[in-house]
Amino acid sequence: MEFECQESTLVFKDLANCSETNHFSSNSITEDLEISKLTLDCNRKKGISSSCSSKQVAPDDVFSNVWRSITDLPPALISEILNCLDPKELGVVSCVSTTLHSIASEHRVWKEFYCERWGLPTAAWFSDEKSWKELFVERDYRSKTFLGRYSIDVLYGHTEAVRTVFLLASAKLVFTAGYDSVVRMWDMEEGLSIASSRPLGCTVRAVAADTKLLVAGGTDGFIHCWKAVEGLKYLFDLKGVEKPNTEFRLWEHDGPITSLSLDLTRIYSGSWDMTVRVWNRSTLKCTQILRHGDWVWSLVPHDTTVASTAGSDVYVWETNSGTLLSVIHNVHVGYTYALARSRTGDFLFTGGEDGAVHMFEIITESKEHRVVKVATWIPHSGAVYALAFEFPWLVSASNDGKLALIDVRKLLRASIGKRVPRFKESDQKTIEPPQRMLHGFGCNLFSVDIGADRIVCGGEEGVVRIWNFSQALEIEQRARALRGIRLENRMRRRRLQIEMNGKGGRSGRCSVAAKKNLVDGDRNNSVWHSKRSIDSKVKT
Repeated sequence: MEFECQESTLVFKDLANCSETNHFSSNSITEDLEISKLTLDCNRKKGISSSCSSKQVAPDDVFSNVWRSITDLPPALISEILNCLDPKELGVVSCVSTTLHSIASEHRVWKEFYCERWGLPTAAWFSDEKSWKELFVERDYRSKTFLGRYSIDVLYGHTEAVRTVFLLASAKLVFTAGYDSVVRMWDMEEGLSIASSRPLGCTVRAVAADTKLLVAGGTDGFIHCWKAVEGLKYLFDLKGVEKPNTEFRLWEHDGPITSLSLDLTRIYSGSWDMTVRVWNRSTLKCTQILRHGDWVWSLVPHDTTVASTAGSDVYVWETNSGTLLSVIHNVHVGYTYALARSRTGDFLFTGGEDGAVHMFEIITESKEHRVVKVATWIPHSGAVYALAFEFPWLVSASNDGKLALIDVRKLLRASIGKRVPRFKESDQKTIEPPQRMLHGFGCNLFSVDIGADRIVCGGEEGVVRIWNFSQALEIEQRARALRGIRLENRMRRRRLQIEMNGKGGRSGRCSVAAKKNLVDGDRNNSVWHSKRSIDSKVKT
């Protein structure tokens, strides 16, 4: 680059000399203008401020078209450039000028930023008066809530251990089930029991729901389903009293159902019969059977793929064709019990019998899928039975009776649309400490789920706990205000003390000086009297 700049400078000087002689045609003007632009661009890159004399200055119309900024580009082109930035960079750009602020603040990419992290906002979060940038900033700020203070609601109702919990945040509902074969529905806000199903006849190890369908998987190999009842406040009639024919069962598995998940068009079920089955929600027919080499413990779908764990391995499948895209062998020492996935589908989190939690990145290159380990955490002393993810927090539940909260914000890809792997093979043994541990359980935790400001877990105790962080930021703001008031009062008392000490010091010095003068005066008087007496004696 240095050689190129020097060469361009020489060309520019030649151009100036040619301009003195006024021997240039219209074609040479065009060429010279291009050369001068290149020169200025080169000098600008090198940090050189080009000061040209009157002999070297080209015509005014030349330089009026040279000094351009990004704001001179068409707004559509600026918008495409901003599309390559991540949220932090886009926020910095919006502070540069009013033009960029207006373009960046209303940019469509804010919606993509929001949806790739948290999905479409619920009615409680969404407002027509707020822009997507405002929604993103607010939700990103609220994500810090899990570092604050919390309250705990303990829900009693199950008579035996709770094997599965599911948080339907959009409807503010919590679904739980376990060894007592009953599915229970709770109010997330109030912590009260809303309804419970009749006994299903066996242990229920998996529950999943959306606003249209609730499914529960039993150890007898069936999937029990409830359709949402239109107009019903709490969506589902678990008792079957409000409206008949809203319940049905799907039978095809030959072993206990261990995991369930839903998307808009499919039902996914995993079983100890070593298969994952994909069901069409409209026809209720099984469309794919994905066969594994061991018991299936967990699964998470995304778009046209589904990730699953079987034995100690992790699989990634293409659901339309049933093709195995990738497999990771011996992820954990022992069984790989738990699996979670980011909303973009690019990152997988696994938990296993060895107490470790691993993070993987799925990289797609020319129709080939590679899975690269990104980080490892060892937050527990026992097996990790469940994982849940809500950007940027990963929460794990273990049989040591603890929950671990891990912030993976720095590890996730910074911007969308990039398909270059961010991590190198050397990073595979990175061990990061957990951000926060939640205690208070005496025995096994089997399941956990997380929402915007709540964590729900259940275990061997037979109770359900809801960790409520909804007031964490407000409590922190009040605590900061009180700390500020206390600090201000402390500083005021200190200033008063200093002033009092200053006044006391001056008065003390004055009193000491007065006493000293008094003593000196007495001494002088005594000497004077003694002199007079001596003089009188001498005269006499």
